[in-house]
Amino acid sequence: MSKLTNEDHKRYSRHLVLQDFGTKGQQKLKDAKVLVVGAGGLGSPALLYLAAAGIGTIGIVDGDTLDISNLQRQVLYTEADIGRSKALAAIDRLKALNSAIQLLGYTFALRAENALDVIRNYDVVLDGTDNFPTRYLINDACVLLGKPFVYGSILRFEGQVAVFNYRDAAGNFSANYRDLFPQPPDPASTPNCEQAGVLGVLPGMIGCMQANEVIKIVAGIGEPLANKLLLLDSATLEQNIITIADRQARHSIKHLVDYDEFCGINDGKNKSLNLNHENTMKEVTVQELKELMDSKADFQLIDVREPHEFDICNLGGELIPQAEVPHSIDRIEKDKQVIVHCRSGARSGNMVQWLEKNHGFTNLYNLKGGILAWAKEIDPDMPTY
Repeated sequence: MSKLTNEDHKRYSRHLVLQDFGTKGQQKLKDAKVLVVGAGGLGSPALLYLAAAGIGTIGIVDGDTLDISNLQRQVLYTEADIGRSKALAAIDRLKALNSAIQLLGYTFALRAENALDVIRNYDVVLDGTDNFPTRYLINDACVLLGKPFVYGSILRFEGQVAVFNYRDAAGNFSANYRDLFPQPPDPASTPNCEQAGVLGVLPGMIGCMQANEVIKIVAGIGEPLANKLLLLDSATLEQNIITIADRQARHSIKHLVDYDEFCGINDGKNKSLNLNHENTMKEVTVQELKELMDSKADFQLIDVREPHEFDICNLGGELIPQAEVPHSIDRIEKDKQVIVHCRSGARSGNMVQWLEKNHGFTNLYNLKGGILAWAKEIDPDMPTY
């Protein structure tokens, strides 16, 4: 443990004069190790404020690179960072903000095979991710290791914040993520931010709240959002806090599992988890689709994106948004070729597999690469997003 320096006293003077915080609170921040999983919309503001506050060691897990569409909300970065690893770009930015802290970057996705080794080195984990498999993974790893987990979630205009697996002064753990969501939702009914959109300032609001919870936990001040879920509507600024019942879900967590399989997700990123996808799901390329269109072949083209996406660009197919597919089975032909597409091929691929598994379709084809591939390879003038 290194004591606060004269430079620390100058930098953190507003903390040091803060009642119930002072030098003891700042020393706890300096000694703390915090892991942020996901350096995107939520991670950006959280990382900025954790670094500025003087968290001594910050780990950043993110296997993605920066895209121009990220800059609408991921304020940690600039246009010069496009194409760079988010984890490494984040470290450069945070070093410029606070050179006195230690920053560690993990340029890979958190998975069952590496999560325990990474998380065990930290005191608190902040979840800045946007998918259910990683949330369940973080939760289960934190339960197994006895670490608190600061949760955040955003979609459209609404956000959520909670603190899971928090150990109180008596040694009792609070509810965890599985107490709130015992089972993952059907992938067909849960659009992510890329599909449904998100107001750019909302991640900033929720990410700052998450950073606030981390600081409270580390410094031992205030009342963390343990056994509580904060709900925020940025369109009205209405805020509610509900109580989470502790169903003792922690006792069912014995080891880490295959979280993509648990959540029913098959996105093609991990080939070892997607053998069924590669072997059975039929696909067509955009060139093959164009040939079908040019020859006026008799087939059905279904677009499973959202209406606002369809308005930006479309191939003239029939719009059946992903969440409506389970209620629109009678609109899907069974006696002709049906090609399903979305923005990149991920959502449509999931829907093809879901329809095959649950409704016995054998005539479905996923459009490989989605409408982005069409714009790139067939119609470069088509607007994309």
